[in-house]
Amino acid sequence: MEPRDVQDPAWLAIERACLGRIRAGDRAAFAEIYRAFSRRLYAIVLPLVGDPAAAEDALAATFVAAIERIGQYQDRGQSVFFWLATIARSKAMDGHRACARAGRAASRYEGLLAPLREGGVGPETRLGGDLDPSRLAEAVRRVLAEIPPRQRRAIELRLLEERSRAECAAAIGVTMGAFDVLLLRGLRSFRASWRKIIGEAGET
Repeated sequence: MEPRDVQDPAWLAIERACLGRIRAGDRAAFAEIYRAFSRRLYAIVLPLVGDPAAAEDALAATFVAAIERIGQYQDRGQSVFFWLATIARSKAMDGHRACARAGRAASRYEGLLAPLREGGVGPETRLGGDLDPSRLAEAVRRVLAEIPPRQRRAIELRLLEERSRAECAAAIGVTMGAFDVLLLRGLRSFRASWRKIIGEAGET
């Protein structure tokens, strides 16, 4: 049942009965709450995430969180919808920030791989077509794992974490000049390992 007015007294009585059953351990009663509000909540999260699949994920996360926190809910004379809407907005923003972080990470990986593309050994050359962010990240992590630890850390600090040269040098405990040499050697090692590992992947 989807109420026309979430503050209608008749609906609030039904809603409170459902919440009472949920608190008593009847989790199936939450299905009634889901049916009542899922469409409204979806309409809230979709504009925030801008993608139907992400909106579905945020909606699912909303109800999982609501079940986990139902003991914290306090009836203040209004529909539980408003409490759920607050959770939904939070989950939508969490998802939006996660996508933004993934986008930034993909951009950093792309920056690391750009010189390899110029040399004809970009990820598409051996792995076939455009890589999705997760495959790209996995390929980069695999190659980084093959190079010396200090060189790998130099690449991570400078190119993936985007720290300043001074911050990178301080983190490793070397002068900026020494850090520049370490980073250059790291990039050379990365290129060599990329050729080796991605070449092997292309042969399988």
